[in-house]
Amino acid sequence: MSHQTGIQASEDVLEMFARARNGKYRLLKLDIEDEQLTVSACEKPTRSWEQEYDNFILPLLEDKQPCYILYRLDSQNAQGFEWIFIAWSPDYSHVRQKMLYAATRATVKKEFGGGHIKEEIFGTVKDDISLKGYYKYLACQSAPAPLTTAEEELRQIKIKETPTDIAVDTKHQTLQGIAFPIEKAAFQALEQLREKRLNYVQLKIDIKNEIIILADTTNTEVRDLPKRIPKDAARYHFFLYKHSHEGDYLDSFVFIYSMPGYTCSIRERMLYSSCKNPLLDAIENRLLMEIARKIEIDNGDELTPDFLYEEVHPKQHAHKQNFAKPKGPAGKRGIRRLIRGPAEAETAND
Repeated sequence: MSHQTGIQASEDVLEMFARARNGKYRLLKLDIEDEQLTVSACEKPTRSWEQEYDNFILPLLEDKQPCYILYRLDSQNAQGFEWIFIAWSPDYSHVRQKMLYAATRATVKKEFGGGHIKEEIFGTVKDDISLKGYYKYLACQSAPAPLTTAEEELRQIKIKETPTDIAVDTKHQTLQGIAFPIEKAAFQALEQLREKRLNYVQLKIDIKNEIIILADTTNTEVRDLPKRIPKDAARYHFFLYKHSHEGDYLDSFVFIYSMPGYTCSIRERMLYSSCKNPLLDAIENRLLMEIARKIEIDNGDELTPDFLYEEVHPKQHAHKQNFAKPKGPAGKRGIRRLIRGPAEAETAND
């Protein structure tokens, strides 16, 4: 493990981390003293995390001294309880202290276990760290990214444009397809997938209301994928594919578009086909989720472990060999031939 400042947690601190991850503590306050990470305060849970939040955290924040605070939520993920990691760096603290704590932050998260940390907050004033500040942080995280000046101008132009197509599907129509909005619950599920708190998200189109909604988030292994594919309806599937490749352990996001042939209506087939690319663009550009492979299937039985692996890691084609030149005649130079010059030919004729 690489450490940015060389500061590590002692055995005693690591033992407290282990007990905290098992649910013994609600809060741990961490300081750096004599180039060592120490636990300067701890609290045990007695009520809900929201009721204890301000009472436990705010009194520990010093006006001129940075620190780290690990605060346990009541929710759990696959690894155990989820935690908030708070980096406190007040404006009036010494510059050297600010730099030291900033450079050691990544080390602390690794020592505690990054998989347990749900949210990370940085604060310079107490309002940033308070419960109200935490809720503001969550609201900002879920809000769409602000538009640039050029994007805002383009949006205004599109609003003022007069549509020329009077067909049924003119709403939100673009050259790439139809960009139906994504409901909040579906977008939040995709965010959890990106953060690897979920490993499977299924979306469907609410045709009546023209919106993409959440259909399923059941924890799914590769062997379970065929069960998730409906035989009578189209769906969009996003799967966190955990596997090994050439000795490396990889987590790859795979998109699966399932369309069970002509058991679906023509309108359903057209809408799912038209909405697919705008949906993927929104996920890749807004969520910054890199999709390793996009697959289209009509039957869930195709999704075998070998099929998925070969789709994500297609075999490289061997280089085409050059045409083999045929061997020449035996010997180094072949049969020797005599070619007479003009003078020799006249002499022979005489």
